[in-house]
Amino acid sequence: MRIEIVSATRKNRAEFIADSALGISLLRLQGDPRILPRIYPANTRGLPLVYNERIEAASPDSILVFVHDDVWIDDIFFSQRIIEGLERFDVIGVAGNRRRVRSQPAWIYTDLGFTVDRGEYLSGAVAHGKQPFGPITWFGPAPAPCELLDGLLLAAKKSSLDLGRVRFDPRFDFHFYDMDFCRSARKRGLSVGCWPLSVTHQSGGAYGGEAWRRGYHDYLAKWGD
Repeated sequence: MRIEIVSATRKNRAEFIADSALGISLLRLQGDPRILPRIYPANTRGLPLVYNERIEAASPDSILVFVHDDVWIDDIFFSQRIIEGLERFDVIGVAGNRRRVRSQPAWIYTDLGFTVDRGEYLSGAVAHGKQPFGPITWFGPAPAPCELLDGLLLAAKKSSLDLGRVRFDPRFDFHFYDMDFCRSARKRGLSVGCWPLSVTHQSGGAYGGEAWRRGYHDYLAKWGD
């Protein structure tokens, strides 16, 4: 089974390998023959265009892991965690929300005041920091079925995405692509869930900026809520 690690980065290939959290993590995991990096260096395209291109090109039996370049993979059993997660759910991530509320602006927030949803609805855990094995933010129990997942890491089987005719929407270039993808998957009858997997994210997310607000407007226009 092939596990394709798909990531778009603004760095060139040498910089990605030497300096990025994901690049260094993949060097650490290079002894795992199941892992096949699919890196798009010097990227300026929106993430959906990159991700969809890889979905179309992947072999039918591939697992696709869409991950940001500023993510440290801390889990030495990464491949096994991904495989086990996709035996239970069609789409998995490391943090998510078990419900969806009207006009929700992010998986973790319920309103434009950026109110964090109640803990009973959240799932997963993510560490944060510039170095691997950072301080952990605990959201809630995992595994758990979810409606929305954080886009820092999303994984699915190519066969499941083809069966459900699910792809990323190019109108959401760097914001809301993850929420839209999860809603599309659920609409097509695919199961979505949070799975325990150890990663450290160097970024806390970019909420509230001008590009983010444009994405939010487009997201509401598409889904009607």
